Amino acid sequence: MGLDSGAVHLPRVAVGAVVRHDSGFLLVRRANAPSRGRWAVPGGKVHPGETLKQAVQREVLEETGIIVRALEPIYAFDFIERDQDDRILFHYVIVDLLAEYVSGRIKPGSDALEALWVPEHELDKYGLNSATLDLFKRFSG
Repeated sequence: MGLDSGAVHLPRVAVGAVVRHDSGFLLVRRANAPSRGRWAVPGGKVHPGETLKQAVQREVLEETGIIVRALEPIYAFDFIERDQDDRILFHYVIVDLLAEYVSGRIKPGSDALEALWVPEHELDKYGLNSATLDLFKRFSG
């Protein structure tokens, strides 16, 4: 849900998971705003009382059906989306964590239109932002 332009809002904390398995990385095509229809790493909001690692593990399972073990944070950034009148629609501070594949077969959840393992040599075909592509390059084998 977007932000109400009449109220003061704090940024929300969210996580993303960089998961490599065999020769590919896990991607989802987002079903909801922000970034609806775009390919990205799986992830989402951190719930109250939840650690970053717990959030990554939950979000990956919900979006893809894959069980992962979250490791350390590897990247953090701001995601701010504004409307045509420069009002803030979304403001997230996103922390990406490295995560190890544990088990499972891909089955997209309600937050993902699609989920798949993308071979390293095909990553540039998915319209990923440059920071995500750089992360994948750092952790490619």
